[in-house]
Amino acid sequence: MKSSKVMRSTEMVALDCEMVQQMVLCKDGTEGLVRVGVVDHDLKVILDKFVKPDKPVVDYRTDITGIIAEDIEKETLSVADVQETLQPFLSNGTILVCHSLNKDLEVLKIDHPRVIDTALVFKYSNERNPRRASLNNLCKSILGYEVRKTGVSHDCVHDAAAAMKLALAVIEKRANTTISPSKEMLEVEKSRLFLHKIPHNVPSKELEQVISGKFISGEFTLDVKPAKTQRGCYCAFVVFHSSKEADQAFENVNVDQGQDSLGLPQKLIFFKLSSGSRVSVFVRKMAQDESV
Repeated sequence: MKSSKVMRSTEMVALDCEMVQQMVLCKDGTEGLVRVGVVDHDLKVILDKFVKPDKPVVDYRTDITGIIAEDIEKETLSVADVQETLQPFLSNGTILVCHSLNKDLEVLKIDHPRVIDTALVFKYSNERNPRRASLNNLCKSILGYEVRKTGVSHDCVHDAAAAMKLALAVIEKRANTTISPSKEMLEVEKSRLFLHKIPHNVPSKELEQVISGKFISGEFTLDVKPAKTQRGCYCAFVVFHSSKEADQAFENVNVDQGQDSLGLPQKLIFFKLSSGSRVSVFVRKMAQDESV
């Protein structure tokens, strides 16, 4: 009876974490928790704390997280402390809401049976686009505002609140779960190239230096997505100012062109690291030339 009551609970909290890259076995590629934000059903902030990473940090990803070393140097809160703090909010059948929930659960080292992942709730109407919509794109399409402006760092409390608003919009039948990508979304998507199957032993800083000097022309920023496992491959987005610049950069990669499993244009590049190791990385477009 108690179990049945728990599973009928409509209590909800939304969570978002900020992560940094950590040093593991002298290789970068895993993520560590540095900030956690939680809001309730009414968007009231019930937790907003910095967290002390349990391993040395190699990249604070300040342009994304907005966090610098000084923010956490004196922090003593550990992941275990966060788990203990969260426990009362996640008890008695509370539903946990988040965008791309698996990453947050992994870095928090917890599991939870009742969840709403807004990255899985919504999908693009164009079946040729199997990718998940970003939180920012969902907010623009469903809620009518940007959760963050271009060049502005993340705020985990704002992101948690946005995920809660999206979940409530669906539950209250104020939103369709199928969205049509706008011209602006398509332009943003096509203004990026995707680097994938990057070996874990390739430092992201060296990767950026190599591709900017040898393979990819033009001004860009590199948005690194750490590996899901300690020794797995990682990926990254090469972000340009426009789709025209991204197209030109892809054309300038002077190797044979192929396709990935989705039929998207991609090329395989080889280069040598400062350590002497020879590695390969795939460079892929984010959309077909004619449309996403």
